[in-house]
Amino acid sequence: MPVFEYKALTSKGKKSSGIIDAKSLTSAGAKLRQQNIFIVSIKEVDSEFSTEKKSKTSSFFMFSRVQTSEMAMITRQMATLLSAGFPLVSAVSTLTDQTKSKAFQKILSKIKDSIEEGNSFAAALSMYPSVFSQVYVSMVNAGESSGTLEIVLERLADITEKREETKKNLQASLAYPVLMAFIGAMVLFFLLTYIVPGIIDIFSDMNQTLPGPTLFLISVSSFFKTLWWLILLIPVVLFFLVHMAKKSEKGAYIIDKTLFNIPKAGELLQKLSAARFTRILGSLLENGVPMLTALDIARTITGNRVFTKIISQAAEAVEQGGELGYALEAHSLFPSLASQMIRVGEKSGELEKMLEKTADLYEKEVESSVAAITALIEPLIILVMGAVVGFIVLSICLPIFEMNQLVQ
Repeated sequence: MPVFEYKALTSKGKKSSGIIDAKSLTSAGAKLRQQNIFIVSIKEVDSEFSTEKKSKTSSFFMFSRVQTSEMAMITRQMATLLSAGFPLVSAVSTLTDQTKSKAFQKILSKIKDSIEEGNSFAAALSMYPSVFSQVYVSMVNAGESSGTLEIVLERLADITEKREETKKNLQASLAYPVLMAFIGAMVLFFLLTYIVPGIIDIFSDMNQTLPGPTLFLISVSSFFKTLWWLILLIPVVLFFLVHMAKKSEKGAYIIDKTLFNIPKAGELLQKLSAARFTRILGSLLENGVPMLTALDIARTITGNRVFTKIISQAAEAVEQGGELGYALEAHSLFPSLASQMIRVGEKSGELEKMLEKTADLYEKEVESSVAAITALIEPLIILVMGAVVGFIVLSICLPIFEMNQLVQ
């Protein structure tokens, strides 16, 4: 059924806008008039959502506006409506009207049409892979098959909210140190390119032999003043090279393995990837997804090529009759505690619960580790800035002290 986007006025003269699905433009107008909404402009937007013909550019602009927080809220509201006895189509229709994002409104409207045409909810969601992940679609499919869709949606909302909360906590913890480092770098750059050269010129005019620290400061200042563009260009070039390397499977694997081998930071990334893997795998298994299918889905969302390879090899071992815990334990880059907890879960018959506990454990460890690291970074930045500024002051003062001795 076509989807129409409209701008209108209510019976009280207030501006209103949204989308509506109808068989034709005339039917859409009639529906709006029944709601005492008077059309100012209306256009069909159905063509924008052709999953076969849409361009990558339009897909980027359309889907980038669907926020994770909004996805979690809609998922939880959907679960509430289904638990209250609403039919699936009615629940989707109700949420379409309540969604603030126009992009998400259009998507939900098309999903409703697809369900009315006889498709399953999971099949309708799978038409928009940029919005609904493979994990999301697979869990909805399992929920529909088992008749526990509302429970699965509640679980999906929990997962989405937890992941967004972890992401925001990490961003909040790193924001202040990054800001301090940036401001400190800008201050030092300003000192070396504008302030220091003016002071150093005074000593140059005196034809006096300058101390070693002062000569070094003059060299550094000259470099910054003449080749400042190179300093700005290096990060851009590095970013471009990393971006290009990530486009190839081998390059992305090398980058991810290099990151894993960085002291402290690599261990933190391993824990974060392990938490993500165990959280998704536990949720999939709990909702009836077979082990091999769940492993195939979970390996794609770890966000790290090294972990993807480890899980793929573990899946092959499981397929041949092996145990997941032992298969993961064979890899040194997979956290040993996680593999041990998985082994305990397999032996006790409570693998899903143990995976959830593992995810909770590592998420808490990541948050506490980030907090500890940022607590050390802040005074370290201040110490480095103080040392550099102190060296600048000392380099400027040494010639002055020598001049005073000569005068005496």
